[in-house]
Amino acid sequence: MSGDGALTVAPPFPPEYRASGLLLHVTSLPSPYGVGDLGSPAFSWIDRLHDAGQRWWQALPLGPTGYGNSPYQPMSSFAGNALLISPDSLISDGLIQASDAQSHFLADAVDYDSVIPFKQRLLETAWANFKAGQRSARDITPAYDAFCARQAHWLEDYALFRALKEKYRGAYYLEWPAELVQRSPKALAEARRELASHIDQARFAQFLLFRQANRLKEHAHAMGVSLIGDLPFFVSPDSSDVWANPELFLLDEQHRPRFVAGVPPDYFSAQGQLWGNPVYNWDALHSTGYRWCIDRLRALLTHVDVIRLDHFRGFAAAWHVPAGAPTAESGQWVEGPGASFFQAVQTELGHLPFIAEDLGLITPDVQDLREQFRLPGMRVLQFAFDGHADNPYLPHNFVHNTVAYTGTHDNATTRQWYDELPDYQRQNFWSYLKRAPGTSADAAPELMRLAWSSPAALAIAPLQDLLNLGSEARMNVPGRADGNWRWRVRDDALSSEPFQWLQDLTESCNRSVGRATSVKTQVERGRASAQI
Repeated sequence: MSGDGALTVAPPFPPEYRASGLLLHVTSLPSPYGVGDLGSPAFSWIDRLHDAGQRWWQALPLGPTGYGNSPYQPMSSFAGNALLISPDSLISDGLIQASDAQSHFLADAVDYDSVIPFKQRLLETAWANFKAGQRSARDITPAYDAFCARQAHWLEDYALFRALKEKYRGAYYLEWPAELVQRSPKALAEARRELASHIDQARFAQFLLFRQANRLKEHAHAMGVSLIGDLPFFVSPDSSDVWANPELFLLDEQHRPRFVAGVPPDYFSAQGQLWGNPVYNWDALHSTGYRWCIDRLRALLTHVDVIRLDHFRGFAAAWHVPAGAPTAESGQWVEGPGASFFQAVQTELGHLPFIAEDLGLITPDVQDLREQFRLPGMRVLQFAFDGHADNPYLPHNFVHNTVAYTGTHDNATTRQWYDELPDYQRQNFWSYLKRAPGTSADAAPELMRLAWSSPAALAIAPLQDLLNLGSEARMNVPGRADGNWRWRVRDDALSSEPFQWLQDLTESCNRSVGRATSVKTQVERGRASAQI
């Protein structure tokens, strides 16, 4: 139960439920330390959402990022991104001094080349102080020991993976010595002895991260705000997931992928898209009752209330491309786990707290799977104005159990979208709104009004659209290798005016906190709060 006495709602949404929220990744929060984190800026952000009548905060995946800093290519499905650890919280916990955290960073972009070593130095200092047995360390040692024991099923492999990554200067794990790739017990034991200090430090960073994330989740619930996380469907080829669980993926004898993920040729790409992720061995996963998959879901639900299932169509069928193929054209659809997966999850968790990312090439089997388990899908308004009345992204075609978005992290900001829209789609847009044509400055407010007034149970907009920002604020350009995931909001941009407008819009569209919490059919979910 949240602090205002309201029962928390999870999908599928009750018939009268109406609420709204904003999409903003944690790294995009303002902070003096070069990247957003789980400290006071995140607490203040939740307060802003609460004050503006918002019930939901959606973020991107929270895992540890590798090459390209993409949150959709994490090095683990279970670990968190140590960049999100708050230096202010380390100071208040007595693990570092304020002088240790002095820094000078860009305010409106993440400079990963500077931020990563800076955060690493802080964590090394915190670990040294913890090992030295300072009073603050003695206070948290029992909690640290309990955390390590409880999370050992993934933490041991991940901490060793990170230590080996450091030893081999970031090399892809398949380039490590063969006995480590093949996980020879003797080689692993020797590595654990040699790298014991690095392994311990990796464990400690995860303890700090989970501890701070738990505090933030408790604050969100006290303010009546629920958290939406994001789970990539596939895992990174260079991850502790694949290294530690090779039997769960279609790999050859050298542990190299036999097939990789992608999507087939379409209107946007004549050769399809080659993503390169290893694909699952669903027979092996099914034989375990999908244990690893369910553990993966539980790990994220420690930090969030609802999970956006990225590439939902993969549960029905995924595009498998032979490893080494130059394009995705030679792939084929391979059936996924389908209903048996969600039945197993339902049995284990007792509910299905998911939003299905059902964008792109969606076939009837994907729709049937989503509808069978009453999972809300996504409807992105930027896709709506092609001139066809049956376009599923037009609000008059929405069903209630839906999440409506102006755009997502992969889209242009709405202002940029409008600037680049063909003339006929601009005309369709204004015609649908039944108003005289406006300018690009009018596009984001109008698209938000359309989402908020729609029949969808939940309406979400990226913060960039609330602030009416242009191309300079785009988070990700799919297919572009560099320059993504860097945008940050400046603290001085979070003025009260746009949030007052948001509150007024939310109340006028019956999505205010009072409306969202008055539904008698709401049921309280079981929570997976971290036990730190």
